[in-house]
Amino acid sequence: QVQLVESGGGLVQPGGSLRLSCAASGSIFRLNAMGWYRQAPGKQRDLVAAITRGGSTNYADSVKGRFTISRDNAKNTVYLQMNSLKPEDTAVYYCNVDTTGRNNFKYNYWGQGTQVTVSS
Repeated sequence: QVQLVESGGGLVQPGGSLRLSCAASGSIFRLNAMGWYRQAPGKQRDLVAAITRGGSTNYADSVKGRFTISRDNAKNTVYLQMNSLKPEDTAVYYCNVDTTGRNNFKYNYWGQGTQVTVSS
């Protein structure tokens, strides 16, 4: 089993910044892709950004140029730096990771979610 602990959410004014962190622990043999999703009330959960083990990144069009995803493989941690935040960025943000176990099976895990609220 792998546990994901998210932190860094909160209330921020429009134009402000937040940095989310997600640390993975437990039975980790190999961490593969890591990403962040978000879900606003009444809407589906959508991909915000993802990063491969090698550092290749992918962003939703709505956050390009404002958000930056990064990872520290030594710490099994993924980050999401969010700048120029807008009210429409308000959502619960979820960390998601793909892993490979010692049995060579692939697994996927979700964090518990952290609330980000952008409001004046």
